[in-house]
Amino acid sequence: MSGLLRDALNETLVRNSHGQVVEGIGRAIVSGKYPQDSLLPRDEELAGQFGVSRTVLREAMKTLSAKGMIVARTRVGTRVRARQDWNLFDAEVLVWHLDVQAGMGFLNQLYEMRLTMEPAAAAMAARRATPEEIAGFYAHAEAMRTADSDKAFAMADLALHRAITKASGNAFMHSVGTLIEAALLTTFRLSSPASEPVIQKDVSATHLRIVEAIARRDTDAAEAGMRDAILYGQRRISDIVT
Repeated sequence: MSGLLRDALNETLVRNSHGQVVEGIGRAIVSGKYPQDSLLPRDEELAGQFGVSRTVLREAMKTLSAKGMIVARTRVGTRVRARQDWNLFDAEVLVWHLDVQAGMGFLNQLYEMRLTMEPAAAAMAARRATPEEIAGFYAHAEAMRTADSDKAFAMADLALHRAITKASGNAFMHSVGTLIEAALLTTFRLSSPASEPVIQKDVSATHLRIVEAIARRDTDAAEAGMRDAILYGQRRISDIVT
């Protein structure tokens, strides 16, 4: 996983013994090492593999169970659940997928979710954003235009999308921010607009139009602008991945 993606998905994933076991088993499940409906190795084997106590292992298993990835059965063992039961809104589960299965099929599903949520969030922001929030939007758009590195551009773009989602005033929109961030940062990992000045200029201008529509309280234009920005990114990444 890139440092940028890890930083943004936050922010910093714990790397103590518990976190190492959760990540190790979680990634193994996502990669197919432990297929769906298969049984995980016995606790003694896993504890030895990771060099942890049974207590640490049990806590890690509870975490993976809460993510919907495994279920423990008395006298049967710990079974890997079907993929549709996994919580893909969980930051770690989503990152593991993006690291292992960042093909266009999975990315298109992320874009579909963004197209469902973010245009609506932009329209809500056009109705509800405060003058201070709008000033922040303009600052983020300008930071995108003037960014002199891939990281600076990515963080400015991410900050703008976060700010618009927050300004929607809808707590449910805010709660799915991890998915939006993962989609954006995976896109940057594959190809940053800042690497190509013409694309950086186009992407920055597209986002500025969203901000200007919000500032005018033009909900239709804000919604359409966000949709155009997402579709532009999808087309660009599709050309790279496929």
